[in-house]
Amino acid sequence: MPENLLPLPSPARFRPRRVLGLTALLATFLLISFLAYRTSESYGLDRMRRESSHQLDILAAAIDSEVTRHASIPSAIELSPEVLTLLRAPDERQDILQAEANRFLQKLNDRLGGPAIFVLDPEGRVVASSDWIFSDNLLGADLSYMPFYRDAVNGIPARHYAVDHVRPEPGYYFALPIRDELQEWKVIGIAVVKSGIRELERRWLGQEAPALIVDRNGIVLLASPPEWRYASLETQSKDDLERVSREQFGGQQLGAITLDIALNGTDEGTLVRLPKHLRGEIGPVSDDRRYLALSRNLPGTAWRIVVFSDRRPVAVQAATHSALAAAALGCLLLGALYSKQRRRLARGREDARAMLERANLALEQKFGERTADLSDAVDRLQREVAERQRAEETLRAAQGELVQAAKLAVLGQLAAGITHELSQPLGAIRTLSANAIEFMQRGDLVTAGKNLGIVGQLAEQAGDIITPLKTFARKSPAVSTAVDVGQAVDSALFLFEPQLRKQKVVVERPTTGSPWIAWCDRNRLQQVLVNLISNALDAMADSAERRLSFSVTQAAAGELALAVTDSGLGLSEEALEHLFEPFFTTKQPGEGLGLGLTISRDILRELGGDLLASPAAGAGARFVILLPAVPAAVLSPEEGTP
Repeated sequence: MPENLLPLPSPARFRPRRVLGLTALLATFLLISFLAYRTSESYGLDRMRRESSHQLDILAAAIDSEVTRHASIPSAIELSPEVLTLLRAPDERQDILQAEANRFLQKLNDRLGGPAIFVLDPEGRVVASSDWIFSDNLLGADLSYMPFYRDAVNGIPARHYAVDHVRPEPGYYFALPIRDELQEWKVIGIAVVKSGIRELERRWLGQEAPALIVDRNGIVLLASPPEWRYASLETQSKDDLERVSREQFGGQQLGAITLDIALNGTDEGTLVRLPKHLRGEIGPVSDDRRYLALSRNLPGTAWRIVVFSDRRPVAVQAATHSALAAAALGCLLLGALYSKQRRRLARGREDARAMLERANLALEQKFGERTADLSDAVDRLQREVAERQRAEETLRAAQGELVQAAKLAVLGQLAAGITHELSQPLGAIRTLSANAIEFMQRGDLVTAGKNLGIVGQLAEQAGDIITPLKTFARKSPAVSTAVDVGQAVDSALFLFEPQLRKQKVVVERPTTGSPWIAWCDRNRLQQVLVNLISNALDAMADSAERRLSFSVTQAAAGELALAVTDSGLGLSEEALEHLFEPFFTTKQPGEGLGLGLTISRDILRELGGDLLASPAAGAGARFVILLPAVPAAVLSPEEGTP
């Protein structure tokens, strides 16, 4: 064989190297593909988290604005005089005062649009409601089983999602305790606003991917798809579900569907797989479809909103990146395509940033519009307050004229008796003065002096009769001072002394020596007493026994209770129901206008007191005048007296 001819290498000699190279190339391809897939998937999930987080923040802010827009209404209810009067009143007067409170709540509801507004007493019973005109209203309903009642009755403002048993419509309840400054800030009631959430579900949960709102008990309140409503996130015992249903959902069935979804880690976003029995409820899905679950706690509530984002677009994008990375090993063209893809992704980020800026601008514009709306509402409220102040001033002026007219009417009724009282001293003065002139002409100055002295005494007696009349008839504004209630009673009785003697009325007064001091206007208190004594004399006109009694006691809250009791015909149930209504009277036509008791009650309420009526024990009527006690700042520190 020639030396320059070398044997060719055997093909078998290259086979192991080739296999090793192909294996290494395949391993590199698989490794690059796997790393590219995992990197792209992680990036896509992070981007999805950011986009879902931004969407979730906007959705949470919108839901919070929709749910809590009625949160300030209970504060307005707490300041309502009608509601405070109703809650302070005893049980026998609540039926009379309930209508005024209902009308106030109805007007407030009409102005604010839509929510149900009602007031609970400390036992959890609805005593006033804005829906009183409907047949299925809440009046009289016992809501003490609901969670917000237990918090509010203990003095803690509360808010809860619940369904009441009267109208099984879900809503969000805002409850605020009503405290009474006259009872050392004791909780005397609860103001509650029910805000509907049907519009919230329609507007904010119409998402393509599943979205839901969960309460603190793990019960789904609102959901897309709607079949998940009242489902439980995790399996719960039957007793727990029945308890939550009874206390919060008005007996609705809970836990019929269990989602088997744990929310641990959903604050930052985590992948979850929905159970097989739920996949058909959100459209056609694959057997292994996973979602990125992201959740937020809604501010000011115990709710958590959860949004599920479909992971399939991220998986598709990751597979695409993996194929591009593997192809980049074989040709530079694929590298150029990969670079172009990166630039496209960069533009996508810029578009996302621009979209975020536009969303921020839209939010700022919406905030400005909301601020302008609030400013307009404040201006309207200020105008309404000014109009109400003018109306109150007009009402007080009219009330003052009515009080003065009532005084003059009483003086007209007493004119005959006063004339008789003055006729005797005036006749004696005329006779004695004539005798004094005669004695002076005779030179008997001693006898003339005695006659003139008697004339002076009679003139002083006439002045004592006229002075209370002048004081009673004087028109003056109400100014509260420390007033001896016993002296006010004596002054009022003095005006009726001729009638009391003529009708043979037995007057009983407290015999205690210590004075009863109240903080009020003496002239106004005397006006009320004159009205009550006049009514008592009319009621006892045909009675065999005529007895007029006065008694004074100290109420639990420090008020003075002056009771005026007569032995007349008494008060029927119908009369008690309408007694303080204007122009209602039990007298014969032409004998009264029916304004005396109405004016008297208004006078006492203006002074910080009240007027109550009830049948007397045995027979007759009993009126109780409540007068505020003297403030501590007015009392003398040494003696404790004004």
